[in-house]
Amino acid sequence: MTVKPSSQRPRKERKENADMRRTQLLEATRRSIVANGLAKTTLATVANEAGLSQGVAVFYFKSKTGLLTDTLRDQYQRYDQNWKKALADAGDDPLDQLIAMIKADFAPEICDSDNLALWFAFWGEEKFTPQYAAISSEFDMSHRDVMRSICTVLAEESNLDGDDVSDWIENVSDGYWQKLHLHPGSTDPELATAATLRLFSQLMPKYAARITALSAQSLL
Repeated sequence: MTVKPSSQRPRKERKENADMRRTQLLEATRRSIVANGLAKTTLATVANEAGLSQGVAVFYFKSKTGLLTDTLRDQYQRYDQNWKKALADAGDDPLDQLIAMIKADFAPEICDSDNLALWFAFWGEEKFTPQYAAISSEFDMSHRDVMRSICTVLAEESNLDGDDVSDWIENVSDGYWQKLHLHPGSTDPELATAATLRLFSQLMPKYAARITALSAQSLL
């Protein structure tokens, strides 16, 4: 029996429509969390934000927990894609790679007010929601391993431990994220990027001149 090509179309269209609905609901969840907070975000607020019925949200995510868990995973996937692309574009030089990863942490699409509100809303609930903690641990470990590997190479022939350098840089980045979230007028992502790189220059003076030169070329 010959199957007509058109008979395959409905299945493909259903898949595309399902993907579109899921994306629509995830985006609506992000907006709802920013507007209402995590606790007050419900399937109803998300459905209303998306312009869909609550039944559609239930169909795709089953429960509020399922919806929020997928939203956090989607948030981390965006973050993951951003720094991995920056790393790949940086080439093979470890200093260029480190600078790229620091810049990626403060990129506008990652570090704007809405994204920061979303991150801190979820992180504040990790202690009470194991699903959130598991997702954070999974993605953070991948990022941390790469940072430590780069810093270990850069720390060769110095008295510093690469793992320590990586941890210090990440702690400073986290601190600036918190400052940007709680006191957005006190600094901005570009200043935070430059300050984090100045820290590295202090830790590793041998790279200070290169970082200064890159700053002069408006890389930061």
